[in-house]
Formats: sequence, C-alpha cells, structure tokens
Amino acid sequence: MRARLPLLLLLTGTAVLYLWRLGDSGWANAYYSAAAQAGAESWHAWFFGATDPAGAITVDKTPAATWVMGLSARLFGVNAWSILVPQALMGVASVWLLHAAVRRAAGEAAGLIAGAVLALTPVAVLMFRFNNPDALMVLLLVAGAYGTVRATEKASVRWLVLAGAAVGFAFLAKMLQAFLVLPAFGLVYLAFAPAALSRKAWHLAAALGAVVVAGGWWVLAVELVPAGSRPYIGGSQGNSVLELALGYNGLGRLTGEEIGSVGGGGWGSSGWARLLGDEMGGQIAWLLPTALVLLAAGWWAGRESERIGLALWGGWLLVTAVVFSFMNGIIHAYYTVALAPAIGALTGIGAVALWRRRQEPAAAAALSGALAVTALQCYLLLLDWSTPLAAVVLVVGLIGAVGLFLAASAPAAVVVPVAVVATLLGPGAYSVATAATPHSGAIPSAGPALTNRPGGLVLLGPGGATNTVRGGGGMGGLLHAPTPGDALVALLRDNEGFTWAAAAAGSNNAAGYQLGSGEPVMAVGGFNGTDPAPTLEQFQELVRSGRIHYFLGGAMMPAETGSDASQRIAEWVADTFTATTVDDVDVYDLTAGAQR
Repeated sequence: MRARLPLLLLLTGTAVLYLWRLGDSGWANAYYSAAAQAGAESWHAWFFGATDPAGAITVDKTPAATWVMGLSARLFGVNAWSILVPQALMGVASVWLLHAAVRRAAGEAAGLIAGAVLALTPVAVLMFRFNNPDALMVLLLVAGAYGTVRATEKASVRWLVLAGAAVGFAFLAKMLQAFLVLPAFGLVYLAFAPAALSRKAWHLAAALGAVVVAGGWWVLAVELVPAGSRPYIGGSQGNSVLELALGYNGLGRLTGEEIGSVGGGGWGSSGWARLLGDEMGGQIAWLLPTALVLLAAGWWAGRESERIGLALWGGWLLVTAVVFSFMNGIIHAYYTVALAPAIGALTGIGAVALWRRRQEPAAAAALSGALAVTALQCYLLLLDWSTPLAAVVLVVGLIGAVGLFLAASAPAAVVVPVAVVATLLGPGAYSVATAATPHSGAIPSAGPALTNRPGGLVLLGPGGATNTVRGGGGMGGLLHAPTPGDALVALLRDNEGFTWAAAAAGSNNAAGYQLGSGEPVMAVGGFNGTDPAPTLEQFQELVRSGRIHYFLGGAMMPAETGSDASQRIAEWVADTFTATTVDDVDVYDLTAGAQR
C-alpha cells in the first residue's frame, strides 16, 4: 500500500482539481449539452448524436462523446454536473493510464512525473472540465498507447488489437484527429516487438482491422439508414458522414478549404512558432521545449525499454505537433490537449534516464539545460499574468539547474524537490487559475479571467460564466448560446401538438433556447448556419404541416461557402409572418396568418 501511496495522492489531487466547483461553468459548450439533453430524452437522437430530441440534425462530429453525456444525463438528470463530471473522470483515468504506460517503460518515478505533468497542463485542466469531445479522445488515445506498450513487450497481438480498437473508437469521438498517433504506434511495434517481421506484419494488419471496425461500424450504420429516417449529418453539405470525416473535419482542416466554414476564427498563421505563440503558448507550451530536449537526451542516456517509450511518445508528439503547426484550416488552441500526454511521458522518461546517469557530465548538463529551458519558458508565459510569480519560477528554476549540473555532489533530497517545484509551479498555478474560472462557449481558453489575455477577450456570460471571444466577436450567435428569459421560456413550453417548439438559425442559438426551455428547438443550418438542413422548401412544408411553432431571431452571418438555406428561410419567415418581441428576441408565430 505504501508503494502505491504516491499514485493515490496524484489521482486524488487530480480529481479534486478537475471536480472543484465544476458546476460553475453551467452548460459549458451548450452545443454538446443540447445533444446530451436530446440523447437523454430520445434513444434515436442519442444514437445519431442529434442536437434536439426530434432529430432534425446532428452535431458536426461523430457522437461518442455525446453518448457518454447523454447516458449520464439520462441517469442523473440534465444538469451541469451530469454533463461535466464524466469529462473530469476521463481526465483522472487518463492520468492513471499514462502513469501505467510510462511506468512499464521507465519505472514508477517516470510514471508519476508523466501523470503529474498531464494533470497540471492548463489545457488538460480546461478540457477535462469541459464537454467538448477532446476529453474522450485523449482518454482513448492514452489507452491505445498503453495497449501498444503492452503489445510491444511480448509481441502480443491481443494487446495490439485492443490498442487499435481504442484508436478506432477515438475516431468516433473526434474523427481523423485520432489517427495522428497511428504512425508512432505502428512503427514502434514494427521496430521493437520481439517477433519475426512477417508475424509483426500480420499483427499490425489485425490491429488496423480493429481500427476500421471500431471506428467504422457506426459510419456504416448511418450510411445504410435512409436519409429520411435519420437526422441530417451536421457539418456536411450532402448529408454524409464520409463527407464530414474526409471534408469539413478531415482534409479541409489541412488545406483550409472547409466548405461551410464562416471563416474568421482567429486560428492564426501556420508555422513552427504557432504552438509557442500567444494563442496556444499558455495552453500547452510550458514543457513543450523541455520535452523535445529530454527526447533527444533521453534517447542517448536511456535503456532499451526507455527508448521504446521515447519512440512511442516522441512519435505521437512530433506528428501531432507538425500537423497542428502547419494546418491551414480551422484550429483552436484547445486542440493542443492532444499533445499533453506525450509531453508528460517524454518529460518523465527523459528525466529519469538522465538522472540515473547524473554522475556523467553530459547527463548532468542535459538535465540542467532542460530545467533552465523550463524556467525560461514558464517565465515568459507567466509575465502577462503575474510578474512576481514569473520571477520566482525563473529564480527557482535557475537555482535548480545549477544543482542538477552539480548533481554528482549535490544532495538529491534538496535538488529533486527544487527541480520538481520549478517544473510544475508555473503550469500548476495557471491550471488552478483555469479551474477557478468558469468557461462557456464554443472556443474555451485555459488560464485566469484576464481582459488582456493574448489572443482573446474573456467576457462575463450568463450565470457568471466566462466566454472567450475571438476574431469576430459573438459572430451572430455562432459561438455562444443565448439564455432565454422567463417569458420566452413560458412561450416555448406551450408546445402541445408540435414536433419542435421553435426553430432558430445556428446550433448555438437553438441550443440556448432548448436548454432553457427543455423543449425541442430545430437548429436551422447546423452549427455555422451553412448546412442545407432543412432547405427552404422542406422548412415550408414543415410549417404547413404544423410541426414548428415559432421561429426565433433572424439569420446568421453570411458564409463564403456552403448553403444559404438558413438565410433564405430567415428571409422567408420575416417576409411572411409578423414578429413580436419577447425578452428582446424576435419571435415569429408560424401558425399565424401571413402578412401578405
């Protein structure tokens, strides 16, 4: 029991950090909360990932993350805690699995360091306290890495297939991003598993089959269901999951040609400096340079098992970092949570490998240099928030760097704690500030609520929640869900005989009204308002058949690509029906007589 006490303390601390005042964020990302609410009321909506119980349109991702939230909401009711607690528990499980994977490669100390770094990475704290799909994706990818480690030890096809299944299911959380780890997993097994090349080849083929089955069964099921018997696939222009996976959420993210994107998202210029810049630096860059230093130095100093671990996590880090750095399409700073497990693992493995050889001048110098780089990087990232804390981190880090350089003669009982404090104080303080700050909206950002935070402005939202606004402000209801007033809620709840209490352009608009009223609200045009769902003719038929009671608000901001159906619907409604104002919202009663 004593041997497991440090791990128990790590997991307990992680749970406290991730669960502390979790409900303050309210619905967090209302877009996914509305899908969870829909799934809690309708198994049909749950399976397809629809944003409303009546199943008009799906979220623009595969639905594994909303499956988890929907089941939790069905069991515990639709509220902030039932939606957000599963994400926090995924974070604790990710730390545990990362510790287990790194421990097998480099020992207990390395596993604890890796887990602590992941737990205290600000963007990880953000996303494990939020309800975007990234939390589930990270957990499944870490599970895949653990399976790959186990498979590589004894050339186990069973563990490799399990790893493939985990990555395949991660595709059902966030589509093609999950596959960025596959080159590292496959090459490590091919290079290091103790078996003949031919045997390893068929093992990899079996694992690839598991990826396809675990990630493809739902896609096949959706494609086989007639379009009229399921919700429209949000984010696509042709009502196709394959189009969504390969286009808007696939190659379009690399080329910048996502059909239906409204643009102006503030994702910055591509290039090597992107991950270290104002937009992403405070999210992930605290130990990113350190991890690269320790990857190179640890390869020189490490044993074979440690080199296997460095190859696995180094491949994960490098492939993902290069893609994030040079993709030209939509990318948000919180995507970088996918780098956090690899940074933690490389830090733990590299530091332990070098510490074991600390009496050698080269190893001592590498350790010292890595800590000095950490101190300088954390100092730069902290300057915009707390200059005194930045100075403390820099001074402690440089003192620790000197101690590590003299590691052969300096007492370990002094040097190690100083090095740990210097490494984790900066990201740890930023992580605590992240946990203390409620977050909502479509593009959350880690860190304290600063009005001058680089790359964005933090605004106070409904119920005290903060919203990070970037680029084009609120973007016509694109990024933030409204909170309906009491009068509007009462109006929407008078929904006897209607399939949808209302329709609104854009998914976040619809989500706010649906979550506030508890009644189905159709998201016309999907997230961006640029999906042809429904068309004007289809909407008119739904109105004629008495299935939609009200239309709320007006049109979304126009897009350069994609469908203009939501614009045409909003214009037709405004020309055909008379608006009344309820709680500052234009409300059109679609059952009333036409204007002319």
